[in-house]
Parts: sequence; C-alpha cells; structure tokens
Amino acid sequence: MVNFLDVTTYILKGSIFTIELYFATIIFCIPLGVIGALIKVSNLKILGKVVDFYTWLFRGTPLLLQLFFTYYGLPIIGIRFSPFTAAALTFSLNYGAYFTEIFRSGIQSIDKGQYEAAKVLGMNYKQTMSKIILPQAFKRIIPPTCNEAITLVKDTALVAAIGLQDLLRAAREVVTRDFTITPFFIAAIIYLLFTSLIVMAFRKLEKKYSIYE
Repeated sequence: MVNFLDVTTYILKGSIFTIELYFATIIFCIPLGVIGALIKVSNLKILGKVVDFYTWLFRGTPLLLQLFFTYYGLPIIGIRFSPFTAAALTFSLNYGAYFTEIFRSGIQSIDKGQYEAAKVLGMNYKQTMSKIILPQAFKRIIPPTCNEAITLVKDTALVAAIGLQDLLRAAREVVTRDFTITPFFIAAIIYLLFTSLIVMAFRKLEKKYSIYE
C-alpha cells in the first residue's frame, strides 16, 4: 500500500530543485531580456545585429538541444559545468531570448508621439525611457510575460535528461517503484499550485500598473 505522506515528501524534495532552477532562471533572464530589448530599439546597429542573432538562435532551436549542447557538448572543447549550472545557464539564455522579443514589442508599441512630447519637456533618452515609456510598456508585456513564466515551470522537467532530480523525475521514480499513478496526481497538484501562485502575482502587477492605461 502506498504511503501518501512519504510519497508526497519525496516528490516535494524534487520540487526544491525545480524551484531553485526556476528562480535562478528568472533572476538572470529578465535583466538579459531588458538589456537585449533596449539594444534592439536603440541606434546601436552592430550590437543590434548581435542580439538579433542571439534571439534567432535560441528561439529557433529546441531548449532540450541547447541543454544537451551545454552539458554534453561543451565538455568536448574543455568547458565543463555542473548539472545545475548548465541547466541554469541554458534556461537563462533561452528565456532571455524570448523576453528580449516580448520587451522589445512592448516598448515599440508605445506611440512615437510620446517620445516627441518627452523631448519637448526637456527629457533625455534615459529619463524618457524610465519615466514614460517603460512603465507603459511594462503594463502591456505582463500577459505574455506571465505565459512565459508559467511555461518555465513546466520546462524545468527537461533537466531530467541530464540526470537532475526535479519534481517530475521524483514522481516518475515512485511510479516505477510502486507501480501506482498516485505520484503523477501529486506532481500535477504541485505544478498547479506553483503556476496558480505565479498567475496571482501577475494579476496583482497588472492591477498595479492599470493606471497607465
């Protein structure tokens, strides 16, 4: 007979890694996306081409392939990472590419007249972006950013491919060992709780920034 408490505890231990990878990715990919977006909307043409290539590469190839390349491919040329570092680096670069395009589209959706109005008021580029453009753009990018944040929760399951013990792998191990589907239901509930918290957080942000509508 399956001990529900023991199974849940074991799966929750796997979820600790999922949470660690999730926040490690968020911490790095969002600033990366902001920087990439600002470069793409600037007049820095050479850097813009570099960012274009970066987003094209990471959005156009599977995340799992990128993970394999970082963990299994780079050691061939002498570059080695621990499993967690390889996963965090790959996920950050991948999601940074998606956030770059999301943030760019948000910035470019703001009417050009507002740039001109800011210039008339004597604002420089930095003041215009920080006080006028970015707050409005941020409001518009909340829904797609929320979608990517939820997708990231599910994508963390890919790390099982390089031997890391995430939430889903822990559940699968119990299913194989005890021949019961209960762990999958437990894992599903944990994923749903996690994504529900993310949705709640983004709804609060959306409400907070609704003043810019």
